[in-house]
Amino acid sequence: MEKLKSFCKKYFAGITAFFVFIIYLTTLAPTVVNIDSGELATVQITLGIAHPTGYPLFTILGYLWQLIPLPFTAIYKANLLAAVFTSSAIWVFVKSTYLMLTNIPVPKVKNLNKKKQKPVQLKSENENIISKSLIILSSSASGLLLAFSKTFWMQSTSVEVYSLHLLLINIVILFLLKAYFDTENNSRNWFYFAVALAFSFANHLTTILILPGIAFLFYSKNKFSANAFKLNLKMVAVFIPVLVLFYLYLPIRASQNPLLNWGDPVNIENFWRHFTGAQYRVWLFASSAAAKKQFAYFVSNLPDEFNASLGMFVILLGIIYSFKKFRMMFYFLLITFAATISYSINYDINDIDSYFLLAYISLIFFASFGFIYMYNLNKKKMRQWAIAAVFFLIPLVQMGFNYKEVNKSGLYIYKDYTKQILNSVPKNSMILSYQWDYWVSSSYYFRLVDNYRRDVTVVDKELLRRSWYYNQLATDYPGILDGMRNDVNGFLNALQPFERGEKFNSNLLEKYYRTVITDLLTTHKGSVFIAPELYDKEIRNGELTLPAGYHLVPYNYLFLLTKNSGYIEAPDLTDSIRFPRKANKYTNVIKQTLINIFTNRALYELNYGFKEKAKRIVLLLKNKFPKVRLDERLTNF
Repeated sequence: MEKLKSFCKKYFAGITAFFVFIIYLTTLAPTVVNIDSGELATVQITLGIAHPTGYPLFTILGYLWQLIPLPFTAIYKANLLAAVFTSSAIWVFVKSTYLMLTNIPVPKVKNLNKKKQKPVQLKSENENIISKSLIILSSSASGLLLAFSKTFWMQSTSVEVYSLHLLLINIVILFLLKAYFDTENNSRNWFYFAVALAFSFANHLTTILILPGIAFLFYSKNKFSANAFKLNLKMVAVFIPVLVLFYLYLPIRASQNPLLNWGDPVNIENFWRHFTGAQYRVWLFASSAAAKKQFAYFVSNLPDEFNASLGMFVILLGIIYSFKKFRMMFYFLLITFAATISYSINYDINDIDSYFLLAYISLIFFASFGFIYMYNLNKKKMRQWAIAAVFFLIPLVQMGFNYKEVNKSGLYIYKDYTKQILNSVPKNSMILSYQWDYWVSSSYYFRLVDNYRRDVTVVDKELLRRSWYYNQLATDYPGILDGMRNDVNGFLNALQPFERGEKFNSNLLEKYYRTVITDLLTTHKGSVFIAPELYDKEIRNGELTLPAGYHLVPYNYLFLLTKNSGYIEAPDLTDSIRFPRKANKYTNVIKQTLINIFTNRALYELNYGFKEKAKRIVLLLKNKFPKVRLDERLTNF
């Protein structure tokens, strides 16, 4: 029994992380999910270049991971790596928490010995209460509280850059604390920290959000002295070469024309635009209304992250206790939290949750103090097993609270939807769409990695606005730009001043953009299909016009672009898309898209007198979505 206790005390951080990893495995996605999953997996597997800011370290590590001969599909291996990263982040977080709690300042209480007349140091209240065992329990419980918070846990379920970001930002914090608490003031600790910071920046530039907190601790310890500035310069001298070394991957790999070459950062101009994420600036600091909306979302979502009745209570206690007992850490965590929130609420995007991650980490550091404070509030002082039961009950309740929300172990809808779309068109067809989050991103994985329907050309309408995309189209689909080079060159020339932030001719740019789309649709040698979101949101209201003489016919999951004015037969619609039990805004969009396209095809069949075909589609629609409201023309079946 003593050996077991000794083992647990020695390896408590690893034990906590291993338990988390086992739980994470049960919620791991088996295949692609929504948003960037397909693209990021493809980038790792094919050693390509991801969307801005490029994420070179994420790409390289993912590629090396894929070389390990594990008995899984490539996409599952990519998802598994996310679970490895996030559970490892918990290991580092627990180590950091332990380091922080063991350095809580102990007030010195002096008493004079009457005989010797010398000051005698007495044990303070803190020394009696904050034992090593208590700190271990608090650190592990805090690690579990973070691990099973909703957004943090979500990063473990599928391939994403934020899983590695969580590991690296926690490593940065660990080395920062080691340097800060080093009583010998060894400058090597600051150099190790600088290397860790460079690695984190080589993965995700939102690492910048921790810089205010870093500056606070660095100058609190080293003061604004000549030696501090010299040390700072030496740290920068270590930081920059490491960062540059990783980002050299982008131009070097771009010069080799990989299949996925987002931004084509082959020269200084393209590299800088890609590295700085220039295309996203329109959403940064967009308006005060957007900031209010995002802040309201953060506040309303916070209870779901940590279980309002338990986790938030511990965090609140920790804020109070750290303010009383460890003011420096209180300020560091508060600065980090405030910097993260101030930046994130000014980013007007839908999938904002992951940008709050550093704020959540800061709150859980507060929670580690909260667990200590909980113990202090108990005057009778519980035994260790009772303390452990109370401490671990809170994150375990949170785990049960968030499990269904996070669980992606049975999520196949995005794989099914993507494959159904690709498989629904004839050989050598082209599909024009901008449903990136739902299937276009996933199509990269299936086409380029699994070689599924490699003959199908998938064109993202919105990416046609970017100069680099034409090089990628020419690489992925040789000959696609034949016969339209003059219009493409005209568009690229008109686009150049826009991308450089210079004065540009908006009318000329829009004219060429529409011409390029028309050329793509009319010069393709195979069948051409338009995705339903384009029909519903742009073509019906006249925002996008079809080439002269063409019209659309509902055809399976898409619309066929054709000049044929007669009836066009299509393969029978099938019901093979597996919807999850719990719906969300993404699955609801797919659901409504299917309802619309099924309805359109049924009406098409009915208009041409094929009542039986229309009836089969209606029955399929009712079976798939029992509560669907049918067009009144289809209610008689």
